[in-house]
Amino acid sequence: MNRRRATAVGGVVAAGAVVLTVVLWPDGGDGSGERAGHPSDGKSAVSPSPSPTKSYPLSKAPQTIPAVRQHTPARGPGWKPAEGGRVVVADDALADEGRLLAGELKLRYAGILGESAPRAGDVELALDEGGHNGKNDESYTLTVKDRRVRIVAGGDAGVFYGTRTLKQEVSGDGTAPEGVVRDRPAKPRRGFMLDIARKHFTAGWIEDRIREIADLKFNELGLHFSDDQGFRLASDSHPEIVSPYHLTKAEMRRILKLAASRHVTVVPEIDSPGHLGAVIDKHPGLQLKDTRGVPARGAVDISKPESEEIVDDLLDEYGKFFPGPYWHVGADEYRALMTKNPEASYPQLAARAREDDGPGARVQDLATTWLNDRADFVRQSPYEKRPRAWNDGFFRGGTVEADKDVEVAYWTGKEIGAREPAEYLREGRKVLNYNDEYLYYVLGQPNTFRYPTGQRIYEEWTPLVLRGSHAVSGTYDGQVLGGSFAVWCDLAGAQTQDQVARGIRLPLRATVQKLWDPRKPALSWGNFARLADRL
Repeated sequence: MNRRRATAVGGVVAAGAVVLTVVLWPDGGDGSGERAGHPSDGKSAVSPSPSPTKSYPLSKAPQTIPAVRQHTPARGPGWKPAEGGRVVVADDALADEGRLLAGELKLRYAGILGESAPRAGDVELALDEGGHNGKNDESYTLTVKDRRVRIVAGGDAGVFYGTRTLKQEVSGDGTAPEGVVRDRPAKPRRGFMLDIARKHFTAGWIEDRIREIADLKFNELGLHFSDDQGFRLASDSHPEIVSPYHLTKAEMRRILKLAASRHVTVVPEIDSPGHLGAVIDKHPGLQLKDTRGVPARGAVDISKPESEEIVDDLLDEYGKFFPGPYWHVGADEYRALMTKNPEASYPQLAARAREDDGPGARVQDLATTWLNDRADFVRQSPYEKRPRAWNDGFFRGGTVEADKDVEVAYWTGKEIGAREPAEYLREGRKVLNYNDEYLYYVLGQPNTFRYPTGQRIYEEWTPLVLRGSHAVSGTYDGQVLGGSFAVWCDLAGAQTQDQVARGIRLPLRATVQKLWDPRKPALSWGNFARLADRL
């Protein structure tokens, strides 16, 4: 390309000309120490033209999933990984984040920076609680300037999310744009739930999903490992109930270690008093039966103390094993409460309800007492978990009310006596969005389920859309803690685990976009999908 110099002193630069930026020093010279136009030998001479400074266009916001909340553009070359580049940390607490990023971007991890300044090509990771909202805050600031990157947050989770943004910015030989990213999530809980009870997933596959969701800034992995079809985690207290294909304790420890390193909290679930078929297979005396002797599938008889004992044995074992702060106690689809007259069909439950909760108590009150007892078990020391339960385990109009601190995992409005989401919110409860209309990936598509599409989630769903396609009032936004995309394996053979990974790829990305950024997405669905393919 032919380049033409242009001079514009009080005039107009010709079209197509390349503008040169001339730097004038304070003395009017060019930085050589000589006055402009006055050679040191006193002879007439033409001063050499100063070297031009390259001009950069104003940077554009990075293209990432989820999109960053704010980008202040600047002029400059940006940053990309190069030979000799380093990752340095200002605090040894960030060593794990530093080593991970260095390995991913093929840079050298140089450890604590010390008194020396970062140099061109470096990525610096730092903590600054004063500039953010404390060590538990997930917000971060990412600055690209002078061919360096600096990521600062109040805690290591925020720093980690900054490194995920940088990793996406430079993927495919890309360049992190000059300027400042200030980013934070809209919702504190951003989850992916996996039913490993009905279908065995290998430890390696689960680890791959942890890496995937962590790069997308999800921070929870729910594991539903007990159901009618199987019990998929090795047990020391009740080894007899464990399915032949299962995860060993060693495999689960590796999963937990990887999750912790990527700031993903594992949320275990032992669903009870329903969905315990794998336990009942080895303990048939616990099976709930009606007056005709017909067994209620997957349901234990909660009038029997032995039912409480075996479930609490498992809660004790795994409550110590899983280090995270949350526990899912299930409580959904208890068959006794899916009949027209539970008291007539299951008189033993009605009798126990009256014994425990007073003369006016019904079977639903006994089920609520069961829920409260399991919630109390996991919240006590040494477990100290925050309990959550499926929304159809909460009932209205009883003598017993579910404890107020039990988080509501809202998934359906199809249960008998269904309660609108606003009922839970008006009671002051905290709610997590598992809306089965958008967020349920049910293998084989039984009943009315259809595989969710990323496009529907991206274009229609928000965390306030808890049931069907209708949003609750925005006044409840603070009580909706977030949401979770869920894989259920009702027809386990319908897809292989690799097919599941492909099928959930775009829905996961659409879900986290809506959990991270409350604004209407800037990209069309087509452009978002193309970005997902590129990243």
